[in-house]
Order: sequence, then structure tokens, then C-alpha cells
Amino acid sequence: MPSQPADPSYTVPGLRTQDSGRIIELLQMRLHALNDLHLTLKHVHWNVVGPHFIAVHEMIDPQVDKVRDMTDDIAERISTLGGEPDGTPGALVAARSWSDYSIGRAEAIEHLGALDMVYTNVIEDHREAMRETEESDPVTQDMLIEQLRGLELFQWFVRAHLESAGGKLSTRGATTETGAAGQAAEQARRQP
Repeated sequence: MPSQPADPSYTVPGLRTQDSGRIIELLQMRLHALNDLHLTLKHVHWNVVGPHFIAVHEMIDPQVDKVRDMTDDIAERISTLGGEPDGTPGALVAARSWSDYSIGRAEAIEHLGALDMVYTNVIEDHREAMRETEESDPVTQDMLIEQLRGLELFQWFVRAHLESAGGKLSTRGATTETGAAGQAAEQARRQP
């Protein structure tokens, strides 16, 4: 969380400033998560190798662009609510509860396995923020719902590479990025 709680002196009509302050705090964490996600996606774009390089390389850039748009929407909503969005790298690192993406130069399937975990974590936290805004601010909730639609679609694109014809994900049960990357690579080696 930010070092000082959001305490806006004004907010949108019909919303109490204390409710707005809590929503600003939620949105600031979503801003950090999405800034981190678009940088992680770009990192994958630059470091993916192997026979599926071009497919993954080209799949990632549109995701980067859409996630950047999401960050802009969140930052503008924070400002609309009377807050001050903080998009600096230092603020992101100081506030986040997660570690940097842990995969460097690697085969496409390894990055996709790790990205499945990244998307799962971002989506779960976005859903929690969506639930927390249900009663107090349906406008913010609507924005989060629309963003979830995109994030879930991107995870589906990633998971399509990790799924067997029988519908089993190679990353099932993984709890870390490196674990998911390893499981995805092992499953790919076993396939003919």
C-alpha cells in the first residue's frame, strides 16, 4: 500500500471522501500491478526463444498495448476521485507484495507457463478490487470488470498453448512462476 493513505479533499458527486480514499488505495495497487504486468510482458517479448518464438513474440505486443491502456484508465480514475496516481518505478517496487518476474531468456513454452501464473495473480487481485467496489462505486467496478474481460482473454491466449486436447493445463497445481515454467516445459518434452 502507499506510505500514506489516500485522503482526498474532494471526490466525485455522490461518493463519500472516505469511500473514495479506500477506492484510490485499491486502484493504486491495481496501477502498480498493471504497470508491472506490461513491463513483464515486454520482457517476455524480448527474451522468448525457440521454435514458437514468432508466435509468442507477436502475441505479446498487443497485450502490452492493451495493458498500458488499462493503466491509463486506472490512473485517470484515481485523479477523477481526487487522488494522485503514482506511476513511478520506485513507488511500484516499494508497494508491491510480489517479486520480479523470474524467467530470463527461455523457450516460449516456459515463458507461457510462467505468464499463466502472472495472469492468475493479477486477475485474482483485480477481482478482489472489483468485489470491494461493488457497493461503493459501480463506475469503478464497471471499469475493473471491463479490464478483467481483457485480462482473462489474454490468459486464455496463453493457456491455449498450455492445454492438452483433453483440457488439462500443463501448469495445473503450480504455485510459482519457475514451477509453472518447468511443468510446461516437461509436458512439452513428453508430447510427440
